[in-house]
Amino acid sequence: MATHEHYYVPAQSKWPIIATLGMVTTVYGLGTWFNDLKAARPESHGPLIFFVGGLLLAYMLFGWFGTVIKESRGGLYSPQMDRSFRWGMSWFIFSEVMFFIAFFGALFYVRHVSGPALGGEGPKGIAHMLWPNFQFTWPLLENPDSKVFPPPKEVISPWGLPLINTILLVSSSVTVTIAHHALKKGHRGALKLWLAITVLLGCGFLTLQAEEYMHAYRELGLTLGSGIYGATFFMLTGFHGAHVTIGTIILFVMLMRVMRGHFDNEHQFGFEAASWYWHFVDVVWIGLFVFVYVL
Repeated sequence: MATHEHYYVPAQSKWPIIATLGMVTTVYGLGTWFNDLKAARPESHGPLIFFVGGLLLAYMLFGWFGTVIKESRGGLYSPQMDRSFRWGMSWFIFSEVMFFIAFFGALFYVRHVSGPALGGEGPKGIAHMLWPNFQFTWPLLENPDSKVFPPPKEVISPWGLPLINTILLVSSSVTVTIAHHALKKGHRGALKLWLAITVLLGCGFLTLQAEEYMHAYRELGLTLGSGIYGATFFMLTGFHGAHVTIGTIILFVMLMRVMRGHFDNEHQFGFEAASWYWHFVDVVWIGLFVFVYVL
């Protein structure tokens, strides 16, 4: 008869159902929120519904991962389960790569296909008839219909806060790697130090990005409603910021687990998965810095 040493089958769980309810509630709340903003309804219930969905997801993540940690600490997992976790995390990161490729693809399509066509270039240049006086340039500071979509006054310079944030994230990728090597060698003090520095660098990035957003909205007129440039800018950087937030929380949880004596040189996949995710976030930011801010 097979035992958990060969293949561990977990007990029935409520967490997938709670995860489904949380995701449905969150998406419904976000959709309601955006629709009410478009319809200029000040008394929208969208934010409240979105917040409730977020609480459900937080409850699910805390409970489900807590169960996984207890099973792991209880010695229920085998090398087969470790391979399953690694494949699962690999496919998850692959799905995230495809997610950002879709947004980068939209950015490139606007810059090299639809935008030039509206300006009269290429085989579809007949679209220029829609706005005969429109000349396409990027960044787009003069929209085809500026009355409906007022363009920003100017764009954010890449050599200020974006450059500092790039330095912070690249540095954090180095510090989490140092922490991982310290874990493999059993140097718990160095592990705690470098992992804590990584968390602080992630928090620093988010603080500077919030400051950048406030500067863009208040002083530059760069908003989600300022045309395709504002829409692509905030969609790309905003979703990346959400991923940095998630990654920082994950690393903080790893730090708490390290403080409690979890992980060793043989059982450390939770830490490895967190570092994989963080490296992915760093690579995406480098692409954003080059194609959104610099070029």
